[in-house]
Amino acid sequence: MSITYIVLGVIIVLALWAVFAYNRFVSLVNRTKEAWADIDVQLKRRYDLIPNLVETVKGYAAHESGAFENVTKARAAAMGATTPADKAQAENMLSGALKSLFAVSEAYPDLKANQNFLQLQKELGDTEDKIQASRRFYNTNVMSLNTAEQSFPGNLIASTFGFKPMDLFELSEADSAARAPVAVKF
Repeated sequence: MSITYIVLGVIIVLALWAVFAYNRFVSLVNRTKEAWADIDVQLKRRYDLIPNLVETVKGYAAHESGAFENVTKARAAAMGATTPADKAQAENMLSGALKSLFAVSEAYPDLKANQNFLQLQKELGDTEDKIQASRRFYNTNVMSLNTAEQSFPGNLIASTFGFKPMDLFELSEADSAARAPVAVKF
């Protein structure tokens, strides 16, 4: 009879461990999804600022249409990207296009003194900082989730219940130019 209690106790401990491990994975997945949503919120803010910035610059530099088109195309591509890898690549293109737009503004002293332009630049710089913080938060959560999924005995629960690793939000080696911060200067 004592063997039965021991076996029953082991089964109960294993069942409780499995429930705890499963709930931990659910929590990690939900935190990672929340972190991804935070990135989306900041990117949406960035996307909303860009048309205002382009219109302000257009008023001073109407003949610089190539820079405006590049920013518009890059913004559309970034808004359409869905996976972390696609989003990172599209965001890198958008950062490059914004750099060229700010380079155009350097040639127009009146534009650099325009209060609307100055405010938009400040807001965009603030948004870039928030995007960077959101990416770090997301990557930390992805790392925690992926580590739990790859470590023993968590990998047993992860594979049993179909938890999959998530991709980090990172720059590729080909996008090394995008590693430099967006220049928001006068």
